[in-house]
Amino acid sequence: MKGNAAGVCYFFTSCYTTGRLMTKQLLVLFVAIWLPAATALANPRVFEEQVVPILASHCLSCHNDQDAKGGLSLATVTSLRKGGDSGAAINVDDPASSLLLEMIRGENPEMPKDADALNKEQIASLRAWIESGAEWPDEFTIRESSVTDFDWWSLQSLQQPAVPELDAAGQSWARTSIDAFIYQALRQESMLPAPEADRRTLIRRLYFDLIGLPPSPEAVDRFMKDDRPGAYQHVVDELLESPRYGERWARHWLDVVHYGDTHGYDKDKLRANSWPYRDYVIRSFNEDKPYTRFVREQLAGDVLWPDLRDGIEATGFISAGPWDFIGHAEVPEEKIDGQVARNLDRDDMVSSTMSTFLSSTVQCARCHNHKFDPVTQEQYYSLQAVFAALDRADRTYDRDPKIAAKRRELMLQQKTLQQRMDALNKELHTRAGGELKRFDEAIAELRAAQAKDSRAEFGYHSQIAAKADEVKWVQVDLGQAKSFEQVIVVGSHDDFNGIGAGFGFPLRFRIQATNDPEFKQDVVTLVDQTGRDLANPGTDPQLFRFASIDAQYIRFTATKLALRKNDYILALGEMMVLGSDRTNIAAKAQVSAFDSIEAPARWRRANLVDGFYRGVGSDKDVTSQLASLIQDRQQLLDRVKDVELSEQLLTAGEMIATNQQQLKALPEQQRIYVGTVHTGSGAFRGRGHLGGKPRNIHLLIRGEVTQPGQSVGPGTIPIRAEDNWRFSLEPDHSEGERRVALADWVVRHDNPLTWRSIVNRVWLYHFGRGIVDSPNDFGRMGQLPTHPKLLDWMAVWFRDQGQSWKELHRLIVTSSVYRQSTRSIPEYENRDAGNRFLWRMNRRSLEAEVVRDSVLSVSGKLRLDMYGPGFRDFVLERPEHSPHYEYHKHDPSDPGTHRRSVYRFLVRSQQQPFMQTLDCADPSQSVAKRDTTITAIQALTLMNNKFMVQMSKDFSDRLARKRSTIPAQVDLAYQLALNRDPEENERDSLTQLATEHGLANVCRVIFNLNEFLFVD
Repeated sequence: MKGNAAGVCYFFTSCYTTGRLMTKQLLVLFVAIWLPAATALANPRVFEEQVVPILASHCLSCHNDQDAKGGLSLATVTSLRKGGDSGAAINVDDPASSLLLEMIRGENPEMPKDADALNKEQIASLRAWIESGAEWPDEFTIRESSVTDFDWWSLQSLQQPAVPELDAAGQSWARTSIDAFIYQALRQESMLPAPEADRRTLIRRLYFDLIGLPPSPEAVDRFMKDDRPGAYQHVVDELLESPRYGERWARHWLDVVHYGDTHGYDKDKLRANSWPYRDYVIRSFNEDKPYTRFVREQLAGDVLWPDLRDGIEATGFISAGPWDFIGHAEVPEEKIDGQVARNLDRDDMVSSTMSTFLSSTVQCARCHNHKFDPVTQEQYYSLQAVFAALDRADRTYDRDPKIAAKRRELMLQQKTLQQRMDALNKELHTRAGGELKRFDEAIAELRAAQAKDSRAEFGYHSQIAAKADEVKWVQVDLGQAKSFEQVIVVGSHDDFNGIGAGFGFPLRFRIQATNDPEFKQDVVTLVDQTGRDLANPGTDPQLFRFASIDAQYIRFTATKLALRKNDYILALGEMMVLGSDRTNIAAKAQVSAFDSIEAPARWRRANLVDGFYRGVGSDKDVTSQLASLIQDRQQLLDRVKDVELSEQLLTAGEMIATNQQQLKALPEQQRIYVGTVHTGSGAFRGRGHLGGKPRNIHLLIRGEVTQPGQSVGPGTIPIRAEDNWRFSLEPDHSEGERRVALADWVVRHDNPLTWRSIVNRVWLYHFGRGIVDSPNDFGRMGQLPTHPKLLDWMAVWFRDQGQSWKELHRLIVTSSVYRQSTRSIPEYENRDAGNRFLWRMNRRSLEAEVVRDSVLSVSGKLRLDMYGPGFRDFVLERPEHSPHYEYHKHDPSDPGTHRRSVYRFLVRSQQQPFMQTLDCADPSQSVAKRDTTITAIQALTLMNNKFMVQMSKDFSDRLARKRSTIPAQVDLAYQLALNRDPEENERDSLTQLATEHGLANVCRVIFNLNEFLFVD
């Protein structure tokens, strides 16, 4: 038998690829193609060079030791000879009976499934290998193949090409270095550039490109009359300095990072705090932030600039995409579904990072090595390891950097003070010895008993005070004078907004008793804690013993109130008065107070003596026992203290209390939805309780969480074959150091993908087509650059000349190629219908947001207030479970929704129908280049949608206020919407239409003109 081993390998490969079991029938079929024995393949190099590559490329993804489909693995000689569920695959003693060959024979072979049949040479190779004895070195293991070829244009080192030298005609035409590259390419194709567009076209093009709004008639008139040499440059500068510029270009960036204001997936719940990231992007463009800083902030700003607003808000990039609420918040991470949700969540973080900043499709390596680009599964999962500690969740932060720095300083002080207090308490506990241990065990036992029947978050709450030294009191009326010898006070608890245990417990207070309800006569002070600030006791019952006294009224007076948030209050969970028989004689007693917040059922005076508070058990006596033990424990500690230790403890306690009050006195923090180390409860726990320790990341066989392979550390992908793609970090490194390492790698001076990617994106948005027209994929499955030298020249120029967005815009929009007309030349259309070589400017349809904003602007309804939560052009129903976004119920005349579209609340599951019809980006996926369609539905929508009908009416009202006759109104309409005067026949036709059907219908017609919806 003649042939080569490659065919054998390809067969195995195909079987692995299909994942089908090899049945006996198929193997019998294989026997029928058995031919006479021929050349043996005994040479191990033949096996390694011919057989192994095909097995590795086509088989190992399904048939390996970890994932043996049909029970068959082709990774080792042992597993090969063992065979699969259908028995032995080969029989070297009787090759003709090998089941393996039967599967590939005939006109319609069983294998490979869903792939081309093996050719005769491949079949012969497989047959020859088996007949030769299927030689396989004992220690040899086949591993899945990977691409190792780095010889690809986007991976080549960046070198700035020389600017082409042009002939006289080219020199006369070119204004910038960009033009030289374009002109050279055109001449090589025997083409010439189009003439420059007229001024009206140019100013409209600039306005729509740079700020996304139409120019006013006044702006057009000024430019048309300005004959100075720098008139065009002046308009460019003016637009780049406009705050509208950031709003326009932020929308492009938000498309790429798939920003949205809801989670997506099944329930698609709202994200109330995602918008600060959107505002960060707008500010960054307006500030012309250098690209290196822009990238590093979004990947690791919270680590690099933790006290700066941008450092925190920028990390909204990590959380911008969809999030599976059910898989995270309702399914524990230990469950399979929870692991799947978190794996997919990290996948989104990785793919978003690499697609956005490097135009790389690393996500293709989640289930197997990348088939086309040099990215392995291990490298992909090393990128998952970078984000292994993060979840998408709200975090608090300070927008004022001075406040952020002060908070950080106080928190560091708190940590130091607490360490000091812990050391003092350790010394105290050592002195107390075994007796203290017995107290702690008894207290723990009683607390466990309380936890069996708890009812929390109820008590008394005073009115809010402006100062800490305002006196507040609350008193209990026993109905008549009764004998008692103990008072127990329990602090309140409130889970709302993280207030916690001991909420409102005063820093200083006293307890008094009398028979006078006004507390003016015969007042006895039972407890005096007014000498110094006390530490917050939380909800531990505080027991106060004294000599037995007869009295009807007991008053608790706060002389220094607890800080709430920029104000002060008194709050208590419960107050008990115990007689000698330990019965609570204050239960259900009348309660009066200096003042009170009556907000049943949570807060009211009666709650002070209702028997319910944090941790109360069914056995009410447990509380008094616990209080007694706590007091006796404290008395033990007091006995073993000497003067020096006692003073140190008091001083440390005062300092901690002062520190806590200073922290509470800081302004309330804001919240933002970001990628962060999350500390939670229930299913959505996060890694905060583990100190932010990253999850262990394993290479997942075929991407299945149920088949974890080797453990993988943090790293990235190689750009060159010799690159060390693993991050060199200390063993005890922090979570954030991984993201800093990734950010620094992305913006490396010698990372060619980063700099090529960003200038290509900007070029695409100006010309409607990228130099590489697959802006998220610079790999082998993407497009080749039309002007590779120009791309490299711009990439190096941008990288090395300050990384200014605005300077890049200036370079592009002041070029002659940008200023060309859109005039078509039939000869050139036949040769370059897609205008790849830019022999003219591309005519482009306006994006959905620009159409909407232009309609608002022309109608006189556009509001230009910036930043803040997005407006909702829908009515929200059932927000607590599965929200319904009812767009048809929205009133388009609502002025609150007349802001620019970049501030629109973006829903993932139900896009706004009007915007979706106009090809708005889907916020559930990265949209590097929007689809552009022309459909009848668009025309119907622009004519009949409620928003368009309302804006047409508003436009007509504006015209009627400005002009008194219909012809004059039509003229103004054209000037506002199209920046020109109407032709005579246009004016006559629309005047007649207005006379017969009203001016609003004229406005509807104008809004539907191609001239309004396209930019030349």
